[in-house]
Amino acid sequence: MLRRIFPFVLLLFFTTLACSLLEGPQRLVLPTPIPTAPPFSVEASDETVFDPVSDVVPGVDPEIQALVNSVSQQQLFGYVQTLENFQTRHSYSDTNHPTLGIGAARLWVYNEFIRVGNSRLQVEFDTFPMHFDTLAYEQQNVVATLPGTSGYPGVIILTAHYDSRTLNINDGQSFAPGADDNASGVAILLEVARLLSSRNWNQTIVFVAFAGEEQDTAGSRHFVANKMLDGWIIDAAINNDVVGGRPGIFQSIRVFAPGPDTSPLRQLTRYMDLVGGLYVPQFPMEVIDARDREGRYSDHFRFLDAGVAAVRLTESQEDVSRQHTAGDTWDTIDYSYLAQVAQLNLAIVANAIGAPPPPPQPIVAPMADPGAYILTWTPDPLADGYVISFRPVGSEEYAPFYFVSALQAGNVAITGLQPQMAYAVSLAALDDTGRIGLFSPEILVGP
Repeated sequence: MLRRIFPFVLLLFFTTLACSLLEGPQRLVLPTPIPTAPPFSVEASDETVFDPVSDVVPGVDPEIQALVNSVSQQQLFGYVQTLENFQTRHSYSDTNHPTLGIGAARLWVYNEFIRVGNSRLQVEFDTFPMHFDTLAYEQQNVVATLPGTSGYPGVIILTAHYDSRTLNINDGQSFAPGADDNASGVAILLEVARLLSSRNWNQTIVFVAFAGEEQDTAGSRHFVANKMLDGWIIDAAINNDVVGGRPGIFQSIRVFAPGPDTSPLRQLTRYMDLVGGLYVPQFPMEVIDARDREGRYSDHFRFLDAGVAAVRLTESQEDVSRQHTAGDTWDTIDYSYLAQVAQLNLAIVANAIGAPPPPPQPIVAPMADPGAYILTWTPDPLADGYVISFRPVGSEEYAPFYFVSALQAGNVAITGLQPQMAYAVSLAALDDTGRIGLFSPEILVGP
């Protein structure tokens, strides 16, 4: 009996020792703020799975692929044209006219979320004041929430701003159609919300059409500050701004996300690229190592400032001569291009909210043999398997994954790695359809 119990006692001893070292004074002298595996060796117990192989791997889920294929150019066209028909959506335009100005525009966006939401979307106004000269203008973000079913508290946020402007930032009267900037982004919110609202999902997604973006991101400043004070856990935010495209431009999307490669932000872009490659392989991402274009900004800034992994999606080539002018009209947009941006958004967020939630950071410790590590974590009952990533530090690409089934998960040894290589280790959960969730925060191991 003692011989059978001893390995479990030994594993409990070393797991407790690992936790105490991670919390002890040694973390204070690390040269990087990213947590690093403790400097000791762990021998595997009889229950450890060595170099697992599993048939539960990331793949194309037929249900999500069907939704991706259902993205409608006609719907996108209708959304963009309707928003342009309000003539201007400037923050200082009319708020009481039934068919013109920002007041009519935000009411239409609100009602459209209700219409496409299949009685699942919870739609509300998020009101805040804006001041110009001696006047106070009441502005409203439009927030639509599709609740998840798992009880996991983290949310995914998909955003775009619905206001527009002319070259004169304070001109609330002139024609400001804002088709590409940014009816195109709002069209994506509505189309993705329409399709996702036809199903139940594990995790909550929140769609936000921001007001006041053109006035130094007033709407997102208010929203992010309030939600962080309310204790929201935001796993990721994806902001669509100027995504309509034009005929003849590169069929790709720019994703603005500053480094380093070990940041949670770059962890998000790698995930987006992985999922996009599965569902929309003909429409690749180009990751730009910057918060935004030089001298420009958008609503993702406010999430980044709050420590949230947030990216901006923008068309591959902009026509800046049309932006903030009467020339930014519905007929200059390429709706085939816009549909691909919508498909990319949908595939990414559907996997994130449809798969099991992101797992916690695993405990990772070196074993006696060089290039061997043991990972321990608590498996999620929703997970059918896990992806284990040992990404070489400095690389923006995932190395070949290790796959482990749910029955093998929780205590895994990986061997045969390069002893002199520094790795960033993370996990993502899988379900039996191939959906892959967001990855855990990375932990550094190696020299």
